[in-house]
Amino acid sequence: MTDSRTHPSRPLVGVGAVVLRSDHVLLVRRARPPRTGEWSLPGGLQKLGETVAEAARREVLEETGLTIRVLGLADVVDLIEPDDDAGIRYHYTLVDVVASVEKGRLRAGDDAADACWFPLETLSKQPLWDETRRVIALAHRVWSDAGAP
Repeated sequence: MTDSRTHPSRPLVGVGAVVLRSDHVLLVRRARPPRTGEWSLPGGLQKLGETVAEAARREVLEETGLTIRVLGLADVVDLIEPDDDAGIRYHYTLVDVVASVEKGRLRAGDDAADACWFPLETLSKQPLWDETRRVIALAHRVWSDAGAP
């Protein structure tokens, strides 16, 4: 049986959150495909009837134990990964928001193997997807322009 997330019949909407605090960004180590074991933004699939902001808040809470305040849109990214048979293994439309922490204590949960604050200046040394680095930089500009809460 084929997993509905692999070889989908249509793109799936994923929501990610660039959660910033001072000169740090929140990242989670993925416990599930795609990109299992890699550091990434907290996030997941949007549920039917759920807004992007609601999905971001839910996913961050589930994966990190933190309650966030969504400040705006960072970017929209396409993740399209072909398979070896000229098909599409994964197709996600990823809506990434900028956010700050309202409350909570950081802990890995749900489908995150780990959760950690990373100093922004160390991101070039981390094994991150190039799009993740780009979106974090965009989000940091939005966050700074918004007065860096």
